[in-house]
Amino acid sequence: MHNSVIPVKRLGNWKDHFFLPSIFKGFLLTSRHFFANLFGHQKSVTICYPEKKRKVAERWRGRHRLTLREDGFIQCVACYLCETICPAHCIHIEAAESVHDKSAEKYPRVFDIDELRCVFCGLCVEACPKDAIRMDSGIISLVSTERAGFEYTRNLLMDGMEKKNPQKYSEVPLPKDEKEALPRSKGIIFHLPKS
Repeated sequence: MHNSVIPVKRLGNWKDHFFLPSIFKGFLLTSRHFFANLFGHQKSVTICYPEKKRKVAERWRGRHRLTLREDGFIQCVACYLCETICPAHCIHIEAAESVHDKSAEKYPRVFDIDELRCVFCGLCVEACPKDAIRMDSGIISLVSTERAGFEYTRNLLMDGMEKKNPQKYSEVPLPKDEKEALPRSKGIIFHLPKS
């Protein structure tokens, strides 16, 4: 019978067995950071958030945002490319026929992103043919006390995130009633069941 356990000889002397040098080095490092932060040294590793914010690169992938056109309507045409390419399956889109703009057949009636499932890979941004979804919002800290706080809807993704022309989602001309928002196929209107 072959023995599968290989005995390993411990290296080092008696000081290494009690971890005293490592504990001492840890105390030195902690005290060096403490006094550097206490006296405002330039090599401080902490920042006074939210008064000061950490500088991040412009290509940093932050929270998603939906862009708006010049007329204030949502730029997304509900082509489902971002939902299809997402490896985490965190994007959910439901399309409806666009009644305000005849150049686009559809718009997203529902556009939800579950930020807890998102891996921030940026594939949705790359796949979008209309440049409707971006990850350049500058928001890098996503904080909530419950899971529902990380489920971003279409209105939250549009809310004040447009850099050039900030608008609230209530100002965006979307369909006014349920008939306008429902998808249509060959003249037949599909009604959703009342719940």
